Amino acid sequence: MKAFKNHFAFEFKTGIRDKNLLLLNYLFPLGFYVLISVLMVNINPVFTETLIPAMILISILASTLLGLPDPFVKMREAGIFRSYKVNGVPASSIVIIPPLTIILHMILVSIIIVSTAFIFFDAPLPLNWINFLLVFILTLFACTGLGVLIGVASSNTRATVLWSQLFFLPSMMIGGFFIPAQMLPSAIKRISMLLPVTHSFNLFKYFSYQQYLGYDPLWSILVLFAGGIIAFSLAIFLFNWDSKNNTRRGHPALAFLVMVPYIAGAIFLS
Repeated sequence: MKAFKNHFAFEFKTGIRDKNLLLLNYLFPLGFYVLISVLMVNINPVFTETLIPAMILISILASTLLGLPDPFVKMREAGIFRSYKVNGVPASSIVIIPPLTIILHMILVSIIIVSTAFIFFDAPLPLNWINFLLVFILTLFACTGLGVLIGVASSNTRATVLWSQLFFLPSMMIGGFFIPAQMLPSAIKRISMLLPVTHSFNLFKYFSYQQYLGYDPLWSILVLFAGGIIAFSLAIFLFNWDSKNNTRRGHPALAFLVMVPYIAGAIFLS
C-alpha cells in the first residue's frame, strides 16, 4: 500500500510539473473553456444549456486521449518500466495509477468549470447531482481506459498521436457539443455513436438536464462500462515492460476489440 501511495503521489506531481501534462490537464481545457464559452454564448445562446457537460467532456478528452498515452510509450522506451519490474511493481499498478491521477486532475478542473460557468455565463446547474457525478465517473472510466490502451498498444509516440487524434477530432466535431445530434445527417449520427463522449453527452443531457434521447439511456451506460472494462483488460494483457521485448502476450491489433461495444451501439442505437 505504501508503494502504491508513493507511485500515485509521483504520478500526480508529474501531471503538474511536466509542462506537456500541465498543458493538457489544466491550461488547454480551461483556456478552451473560457474562449469557447465567450464566443458560443454570444453566437448561440442555446449553447449555455449544455455548456457545463460539454466543457467537462472536452477537458476529459484532452487529458485522457492527448495526455495519457504518450508517457506510457516514453517510459517504456526509456527503460523505466524495466526498473519497475525489477522492484516488484505489478503491471496492473502501472496501468491503473495514471488514470487515478487523471481523475483527480479532472475533478479539480470540473469544479472550476461548474462554479465559473454558473456565475459568469448563466449556465444551468445539473438538476440531479448524483446522476451527474455517476455519469462523470463512468465517462472517466471509459476514456482513461481508452487512453491507457492507446499508450500500451502504440509502438511509438507518433502512433499515439495518430490514434488519439482519431478519437479526439471527430469527438470535437460530431460529439454533439457544438452541433446538436438531431441536426447531423443520419450516417454521421451513426458514426458519432462510435465515440465514447457521444454516449456520455447523451447521458448528461438525459439524467442531469432531462432532455429526451430517443432510446433507453441504459444502453449507453452499458456501452461505456463495457468499453472501459475491455480497454483496461486489454491494456493489462498487452502491457509490455520493454520496447525491445518481442515476446509480448498478444498482438497490439487486439486493442481494436475495445470498439466492439461502440460498434454495437452505432448499429442498434442510431
